[in-house]
Amino acid sequence: MGMGRGPGGPMGMLAQETSKPVNPSVTLGRLFREFKPYTAILLLVLVMILANAWVQVISPDLTGQIVDCYLAPALAQQVQSQSGVPAALTGGTARLSDSGQNNCWYTKNPGGTKEEILRGLGGLILLITGLFVGGAIIGGLQFFLMSWAGQHVLKDLRVRVFDHLHNLSLKFFNENEAGNLMSRITNDMETLQQALNFALVQTASGLVLLVWVAITMLNKSVPYALVGMAMVPFMILATNWFSSRARQAFRVARKEIGRVSANLEESISGVREVQAFSREEQNIQAFRESSASYRDANIRAVAYTAALSPTLEALGYLAMALVTVVGGVYILNGKDFFGTSLSLGLVITFMGYVQRFNQPIQQISTLWANIQSAIAGAERIFGLLDTQPDVVDAPDAIEMPTIQGRVEFDHVHAEYVEGVPVLEDVSFTAEPGQTIAIVGPTGAGKTTIINLIPRFYDVKQGQIRIDGVDISRVRADSLRRQIGIVLQDTFLFSDTVMNNIRFGKPDASDEEVIAAAQLAHADNFIRRLPQGYQTILGEHGAGLSQGQRQLIAIARAALVNPRILILDEATSSVDTRTERQIQIALENLLRGRTSFVIAHRLSTIRNADQILVIENGRIVERGRHEELLAKRGAYYTLYMKQFVHGEATADSGVSAAPQPA
Repeated sequence: MGMGRGPGGPMGMLAQETSKPVNPSVTLGRLFREFKPYTAILLLVLVMILANAWVQVISPDLTGQIVDCYLAPALAQQVQSQSGVPAALTGGTARLSDSGQNNCWYTKNPGGTKEEILRGLGGLILLITGLFVGGAIIGGLQFFLMSWAGQHVLKDLRVRVFDHLHNLSLKFFNENEAGNLMSRITNDMETLQQALNFALVQTASGLVLLVWVAITMLNKSVPYALVGMAMVPFMILATNWFSSRARQAFRVARKEIGRVSANLEESISGVREVQAFSREEQNIQAFRESSASYRDANIRAVAYTAALSPTLEALGYLAMALVTVVGGVYILNGKDFFGTSLSLGLVITFMGYVQRFNQPIQQISTLWANIQSAIAGAERIFGLLDTQPDVVDAPDAIEMPTIQGRVEFDHVHAEYVEGVPVLEDVSFTAEPGQTIAIVGPTGAGKTTIINLIPRFYDVKQGQIRIDGVDISRVRADSLRRQIGIVLQDTFLFSDTVMNNIRFGKPDASDEEVIAAAQLAHADNFIRRLPQGYQTILGEHGAGLSQGQRQLIAIARAALVNPRILILDEATSSVDTRTERQIQIALENLLRGRTSFVIAHRLSTIRNADQILVIENGRIVERGRHEELLAKRGAYYTLYMKQFVHGEATADSGVSAAPQPA
C-alpha cells in the first residue's frame, strides 16, 4: 500500500527526542504568523492540497466506473433492477439518477457497442492517468513551495534569534550555558525545519484527504463506510501505545547521548592530563560503556518506532479485507442490511477509498512525534525571543557625547539576584586621565564596579555619571564605543591577526592597525608569525602564548582610542618577563586616559592615582599606595599576606614585593 515510509517514519522519529509541547495551539498560531510575508505562497499550497485531495477522492470513483460502465454493465443493471431503489440512493455508478441521467463520464448507454466501450474505456483510463500525473506534479510543486517558504522563515527566525542574543544582558549569559543557547539555533531549528519542509504540509494534506474521503464514503453508503472505517479506533490505540513507549525510550536515549557528549568533551579538553597520567585505557573504557548505553537505549526506541508503521499498515490491510469480504457478501445477497444494493464497481471504489482513508491516518501517526518535537522546539525558540534584556535603553535615551573622562559613582547599589546586594553605597570620583586601581578579595565586588561603567548591568540605586551625564539616560552602544576593555582571559576569533585587532573598529586602515600594534609592543612578534598580520589564528588564539594574546588585546583597545579604559587583571596569567612587556604597552595605552584597573600584581597599581579597597561590596579604604600602607589597614593586610607568601595569590588584589627597609 506504500504507507508511512517517508521522513516521518521510524528513522525520522529517531532524529530527535519526541518531547511534548506545552501550548501547541498558541505556538502553531505564532509560527503561522511568521509566514505572513509568504501568505501568497501558503494560499497556493492550500489550493494544491485541495486539488491533490480531489484527485485522490475522484480516482477510486472513476475506477469503479470502469467496472460498472464498461466491463460489467449488465451486472450493475441487474443489481439495480433487483433493488428497486433509485440510483441516487444506492450509489451504483452505472445506474440512472432521478433525472434519468447515468453517472458514466463517457457514455449515455452503459455497455453499448464494442467501439463505444473501447472508446469510453480508453478515455476514462487516459483521464485517470492524467489525474495521477497531474497529482504527482502538484504534489512536487506543493512540497517545493512549502520548503521554499519554510527555509525563508527559518532563515528569518535564525537571524532574529542571533540578533536577539546580541541584545541580551550579561546576566542572561551568566545564567544560561552557551551550549544550550547554541542548540536553539541548531537542534531546535533542525526539528522545526523537518516539520516545515515535510511534516506539517503532509499532516495538513492528510487531514483534508481524511475528511473528504470520509464524507464521500458516508454519502455513497453509510453502512459500507462504517465497515471501511472499522479499524480506525485500533489504529488510534496502536499509535498512542507505541508513541508513548517510544517517547520514554527517546528520553533515555537523550540522557545517554548527553553522557557520551560530556565524556567526549572532557576527554578532548583534558587530553594532556589524560596522557600525563596514562589514563587512556580507563577513558576509552568509560567511553565504550557510555556509548553502549546509548546504543541500547536507541535500539529500544527504534524497536517501538519501527513497529508502529507495519502495525498500522497491517490494520489497513485488514480494513481492505473487511471491505472486500463484506462487499462480496452484499453483492451475493443483492443488498446490504439496510436494503441498499451495491454494485461491483462500488465495492472496488470503496477499496480505493479505504486505502486513501487509512493512508493519511498512518502518515499523521508516524509524523505526529516529529510535529510534537518541532512545536516544542518552536516554543523554546519563541521563549528565547521573548526574553527581555535586563539593560534596556530609555525611550528618550540620547547619544553619549564625546567623553572627556570624569567618572562619578554616586551612592551606587547593585545586585545580580533580587535582595542579595553585591555593591552597597559605593561613591568615588575619577578625574580625567587618572588611574583608579580596585583591589580586594574574590567576590568583594571589584568586577561588578567595572561592569557597571559600560552598562553591562544597571545599578539598583544611585547614579553613575560620566562628564556629568547619567549613563542610564544614554544609549548603551554609544557609551560602549568610547570605552576600551582588556580582560584577563582574552578572547580572540578564528580570523587573521589584522582582523582581530580591527574588531572594535572595522573601518580602520591597515596602517592604523599596525600603529596600534606598535603602541602595544605587539608588532615585533606579529611580523615573526608565518603570514604576519594575515596569519589566521586558531580557536581562542591557539598557537599564541598568553602574553601574546594579551598584547593583541591591548592593540585592539588602543585602535579604538577610548577615553575610558578598563583592565581586568590583564597581567595575572603571565610570567614576570612577559609582564614587563605588557606593562610597557599598558603605560603607553593608559597615558591621558581615565583607567580602571583590577590589579593582581603590585607593579600594575603602585603608581595609581587612587586605590579603592573593596570588601563585601563596600569601599573600606581609598588613597595612594604609600598612604594606604601607612594606615596599616585592609590594604596593608592584603599587602603583607602576599609578602609572606612570596608571590600573589588568586584571592588577593595585589602582589608581593621586597620587604621595605
